[in-house]
Amino acid sequence: MESASQGLLADAMTDVPVDNAARGAAPEGLTLAEEEELRAELAKVEEEIGTLRQVLAAKERHCGELKRKLGLTPLDGLKQNLSKSWHDVQVSNAYVKTSEKLGEWNDKVTQSDLYLSASSTLEDWNEKLTQSEAYKKTQETLSQAGQKTSAALSNVGSVISRKLGDMRNSATFKSFEDRVGTIKSRVVGSRENSTDGLHSPSGAGDKPPHDNAPF
Repeated sequence: MESASQGLLADAMTDVPVDNAARGAAPEGLTLAEEEELRAELAKVEEEIGTLRQVLAAKERHCGELKRKLGLTPLDGLKQNLSKSWHDVQVSNAYVKTSEKLGEWNDKVTQSDLYLSASSTLEDWNEKLTQSEAYKKTQETLSQAGQKTSAALSNVGSVISRKLGDMRNSATFKSFEDRVGTIKSRVVGSRENSTDGLHSPSGAGDKPPHDNAPF
């Protein structure tokens, strides 16, 4: 009973015409016909947007499958995106205009009287400095110091070599060498004697075995 009454109420509400006042007044400056036309166009555009989203999602899935088959990683895609972004920046109007402006400013600065005067002043200072007596004396002092250092190191090497030669020719060093040689010969001889004794023991087969027979 209750469900039947609800069905009749729904049918009655469906039959009630919906006027423009119930939907809301038309925007100012638009007629009802224009409003209906715009609403229809809006619905069409929204439908097209939904279709395009579905197509884009399918294309993205297909693109992901192709990258997976080619072995392309997300890092490769990031590199490509960064390269493309940098290329887009370089060819953008803002980048080109900024580069042109910087070039113009650089030309203006380098051609300005202040810049030319500063450059000329620095060149004069450099020339005066390199031609001054203090600079020349400093160069000569550094050159002499370098030569003296090289000569001193060479002399030290020669002295060390000579000292080592004198030490090897001294009587003390030769006596030490003789003692080392004597000790070495004794050690080698003792090792050889001990080795011979192990391989051929003396008197091993000379004595007969004892007769352990009882009395």
